[in-house]
Amino acid sequence: MAEVAIVASAFGAAAIRRDGHAAWFGATKAAGACAFEVRRELMDDADTQPEALRALGTVLAHQGLWPVWSTPDTLYGEDGALDEAALRAAIACGRALGARFVKLQLGGYAGDAQIARLAAVLDEAGVADAQGHETLRVVVENGQLEQGGKLAQFIGLFRALRAAGQDKLIGMTFDIGNWHWTGEAPLMAAAALAPYVEYIHCKAVEGVGARRFACAPAADDALCRAALARLPAGVPRGIEFPFDEARVTEDAARYVAWLGTA
Repeated sequence: MAEVAIVASAFGAAAIRRDGHAAWFGATKAAGACAFEVRRELMDDADTQPEALRALGTVLAHQGLWPVWSTPDTLYGEDGALDEAALRAAIACGRALGARFVKLQLGGYAGDAQIARLAAVLDEAGVADAQGHETLRVVVENGQLEQGGKLAQFIGLFRALRAAGQDKLIGMTFDIGNWHWTGEAPLMAAAALAPYVEYIHCKAVEGVGARRFACAPAADDALCRAALARLPAGVPRGIEFPFDEARVTEDAARYVAWLGTA
């Protein structure tokens, strides 16, 4: 059975902003999940300070959950340059939280991976301990915007890393649903990027164009099952679709069990 994380937004963005992330840790644990994804965009600035994040991480640990730190910041700026400040800030927040993964959007990667600088920032930030064991893992996610959501960008990035002998420098969060927003074929992307995927976001999509929205996959959702079959079986899977507000507890438990074995 795969480890399953629940993304904070599954409980509703309004509920997280109103009650805070910690209010939903108990429900996450009770549902049988192993992890909780904390979302920067659902927090006030005060909640992202080191002491506040350490306190939040302590509560998560007491629940027996491990955290993911997610930020909408991008690894590469609109000009294609590596955003070292955003990367350092994300790592600092992830470390304070005790995160296993630090997840950024890819952003404006345009062919120059700036591998030497990327490696230097990761080294300076101390993502590994004195024995060389990683203390957290930086991953980039395919987003819903053209910039940072095109298959060619990810193929180019990981090809450049591999050519430099740095193919394990960072990994990928593969969001099955987000490819729809950028007009890419999820199964083609899964086949091309599977070697680099370390975390999966699972959701189905309804609607068209700007009116698309995330929804729960059906038990027999062919696309979701086919994508999961092409992606690494041993990596954690995250629920990033909304639970039914009228039966949050039951929905959470049902979907954790489903995604863990899908």
